[in-house]
Amino acid sequence: MAGQSDPNLSIFSAEEVEFMAEDELLEIVPNMRMDKLTLICGDFGPFFPQMPAQVPLWLAIALKKRGKCTIRLPDWMSVENLTQTLEVERDSQESFQVLPFHYVEISRLLFDHARGDIPDVYTVRSLIEDIRDVRFHKVETSLESFEDARSSAVKVKNLSAMEVNLVRPFVGRALQAFYKHGSPELVPNPDRIPPRRPQATDNIQRRPLRKR
Repeated sequence: MAGQSDPNLSIFSAEEVEFMAEDELLEIVPNMRMDKLTLICGDFGPFFPQMPAQVPLWLAIALKKRGKCTIRLPDWMSVENLTQTLEVERDSQESFQVLPFHYVEISRLLFDHARGDIPDVYTVRSLIEDIRDVRFHKVETSLESFEDARSSAVKVKNLSAMEVNLVRPFVGRALQAFYKHGSPELVPNPDRIPPRRPQATDNIQRRPLRKR
């Protein structure tokens, strides 16, 4: 992955984060009969018409593309729940509301592949974009307070995968810089390191050489 191929870059691409999100489970309603699927990630099914079943997101999208199911919207994506989440996010400038770790990627995949299964799709999309913008703004505000706090660690709860992915490189470099400038005596300085003295060898017992 790109985030691991370059040691100086600790960030995944949006596609890689989305790929990891595809293992999240959600509910589908099949319109066909199919035997149990035995996969590396687990067993799913058997499937019967109009009988809800839980499957990974990638499998739900694959079945949806073939017209084999409809996808049930997760509870957190309802207009009512998203509206409440947005209001609380705006009112609370220090904490983040609990959302699925991959809420950005899940909603994006559903908008792309299951638009017809989402009631009030434009309202839902708008609410999720507003929630994401508010949360990103709070993340930026939290980062600005690092220097004043002069802390060697940062603890922020309930961040999503995409939010963590965006701030991870900056946070790591910022904390290293604050730590270095705030405690210079703890940073190794080549000019202050005394030269190593050679170890005395006079007292070391020598083994006699064998005669050839």
